[in-house]
Amino acid sequence: MKYQPVIGLEVHVQLLTESKIFCGCSTTFGAEPNSQTCPVCLGLPGALPVLNKKVVEFAIKAGLSTNCSITPRSIFARKNYFYPDLPKGYQISQFEDPICQHGWLDIAVDGGELKRIGITRIHMEEDAGKLVHGELSGPGDGSGVDLNRACTPLLEVVSEPDLRSSDEAVTYLKQLHQIVTWLGICDGNMEEGSFRCDANVSVMPVGSNILGTRAEIKNVNSFKFVKQAIEYEIQRQIDHIEDGGTVVQETRLFDPNSGTTRSMRSKEEAHDYRYFPDPDLVPLVISREWVERSRLELPELPEQRRQRFMDKLGLPLYDAEVLTASRALADYFEAGVAAHGNAKAVGNWIMGEITRALNDSGTVIEACPISPGLLAELLTLIDNGTISGKIAKTVFDEMWRSGKAPQAIVDEQGLVQVSDSGAIESLIDEIMAANAGQVDEYRGGKEKVFGFFVGQVMKASKGKANPSVVNELLLHKLKG
Repeated sequence: MKYQPVIGLEVHVQLLTESKIFCGCSTTFGAEPNSQTCPVCLGLPGALPVLNKKVVEFAIKAGLSTNCSITPRSIFARKNYFYPDLPKGYQISQFEDPICQHGWLDIAVDGGELKRIGITRIHMEEDAGKLVHGELSGPGDGSGVDLNRACTPLLEVVSEPDLRSSDEAVTYLKQLHQIVTWLGICDGNMEEGSFRCDANVSVMPVGSNILGTRAEIKNVNSFKFVKQAIEYEIQRQIDHIEDGGTVVQETRLFDPNSGTTRSMRSKEEAHDYRYFPDPDLVPLVISREWVERSRLELPELPEQRRQRFMDKLGLPLYDAEVLTASRALADYFEAGVAAHGNAKAVGNWIMGEITRALNDSGTVIEACPISPGLLAELLTLIDNGTISGKIAKTVFDEMWRSGKAPQAIVDEQGLVQVSDSGAIESLIDEIMAANAGQVDEYRGGKEKVFGFFVGQVMKASKGKANPSVVNELLLHKLKG
């Protein structure tokens, strides 16, 4: 029997606010344990939460960018469970009335066809603390609790079970990651836990419409691990069913070292958490005016920008996708086009030399030492024949190292392209005289030898000879 995977994702997005969701403590990552806490996030008796307005604004923008409806009246609830890193004994979340509902994202599947993935809800909640093993309490088996992260603002984005493969899940996850980082509401750092995923996985016989029993894989923090965890879990469930077993509803953990999932605990249902409205927080009322104001504040989203790059600037789909990988990269590209004019040329240099240099130096585009204006100046030197494309790469490397303008580097190092036909003709004559055998081969019909002569002329001119002039003169000379 063949089986069809059924996958839904619950993504936790840590919001890029300076303070926590219900108190004024800092959200800065990596501070001394328990140094960013107060009576509210410690859950001390009598401390009352106050909602951070910026969290609501970010939630509205996330909802609008994922085609959700914004709930006019949403409610905070207490989600009751016991865990050592949960100081109050409950988590403030949303249950019956989340702030965003009934959205969707379109993802590209095999063949480029678009598939719509439903988003059930996006709700606001606070994060828990963190258990630290063998660090706070000294060496050995002891554990400590760091509550710096407690009360940090999160959005939980819950998809419909519309995904049918690990590849679809990763594509959806990457698209959501791009949106929240593009909006500037999340830094997207998966290693620090700013963007993490729970995957709900089940299988059902092909052709059936009855969903199987799902297992939830908790807190997977990389695209690679999400793919591995889902693929392992799909096969585990199929093997278990075919061996006569029954899949049980449970929470599982993924071990990246072994590439396997293991059982953690039985999966809780909503009634196990005893949700009820938080008596310390009044219902959140969001006016239509607030929603429309937020809509006007939205930037041009990645898909819209990709389409504009293709329609208005004539870029192919691949280029448009690469150049909208991040909002900062797209901004850099557009600034370069505004300064130079040739979108394809600017894009090629960004996707080539700029990307290479960024990767080699571990630099992000926001810290690129070559501004879009300087890149445009370099391309203009190529356009007007001052330097060749090959020399331009030498100039680029020096620009990256020194921060100097390209014209200054060309002047200092004497890199101006030689277009004087007399000087180039003299070089060609010398090279032909020194390689009479190759001349005879070319004139005997072996045209591939032409590349040899081009290379020799460029070498003799130290790359400064104008390639078009070289080609034109060589053709004339070799034909004799």
